[in-house]
Parts: sequence; C-alpha cells; structure tokens
Amino acid sequence: MTLPPQDLVLASQSPRRVELLREAGYDFEVVLPEVEEAHDASLTPEELTVENARRKAVAVARMRPGARVIGADTLVYVDGLPLGKPGDAEEALAMLRRLSGRRHEVCTGVYVAHEGGAAGHGFHVITEVTFKPLTDEVIRAYHACVNPLDKAGAYGIQECSEMILEGYEGSWTNVMGLPMERLVLELAGRGAH
Repeated sequence: MTLPPQDLVLASQSPRRVELLREAGYDFEVVLPEVEEAHDASLTPEELTVENARRKAVAVARMRPGARVIGADTLVYVDGLPLGKPGDAEEALAMLRRLSGRRHEVCTGVYVAHEGGAAGHGFHVITEVTFKPLTDEVIRAYHACVNPLDKAGAYGIQECSEMILEGYEGSWTNVMGLPMERLVLELAGRGAH
C-alpha cells in the first residue's frame, strides 16, 4: 500500500540538515522542537541518538498532525564516550586535542514521526572518521574557519576539512548531521517525496 504524499517537516534548525534536504530536492518546512534531550548514560550511542531524534520529531508532529516529521540527533564518540557541542572555545580546543591523530565514530539517529507523533520509525547510521595529528596552532586556525560551538565534537566535516581530516568510512552526510542515503530510502518507502 502506498501512502498519499504528506507535508514534510524538519524538526531542526541546523543549517547543515536544511541544506542537505534542500540539495536532495525535498520541499519541507522547518520547525524548531522545544524538547528536553535525553542524557542517559545507560543508553548506547545508537539508542541515545534515536531517542533524542524521536523526542524532537514527536514534539513537532503534535503541532503538525498531518505531516511526516524528521528528527535527528548527532553525537561524536571517542573511546565510547560522547562529545556533544562544546560550551566554549577552550572546551572546543580540548575536544579536537582529544580527537587528534585518532579514529572516532559519528552516530546520527533519525526518527520519522507521523499521525501527530502516534506512529513513526527510527534508525541510526555510524561513520568512522580519522583525524590527522593536530597541533594547537592548526586547531585554532581551523576554529577560525569554522564555528565549533554549534557542532558536536567541535568540528564540521563540510568546512575546511582538509585541515583536520585524514579519512572516513561510511556516509559523509551522516557526519554533517543527516544520513541522506538512508533517509531518502526511508522516505521513498513511505511515500514522502
């Protein structure tokens, strides 16, 4: 059974997520969710990101009951511990010092809610990212190019990445905050494009 096309809403004001959906040709509305994110240490990275994506999508779906609502949450993990958005420049510097010369994971959870939040489904995507060895001078130069305070792990892979990135395995768009390869399949399978 094919569902009729529905309005599409992105429950995020992330410029990167907005750009990725627009580049993929979707027509959508942006609504900022007002919701408390989970910070439950007993959850795996996969469970935590999908739960936070669900909370965002369901909160907005309640306001837009006829729409399909996409929520997303991205975390950077190193040594099994999450790196969220840094609180200030010193914390951002410390985060990139920690990632310097190492491999880490970027996990994005996505949840697509519909029927006013009463129904939906979630998934996660993980990308392995490896950084070059970074000096404090390189980190500061990178942060002069990119605002690290609004990005998990204090970096954005789409900006000035040649300064920090050695390589990656998996979805590039996932590291930007929305795994488009998987999301396109999920939306197409449910009649929303």
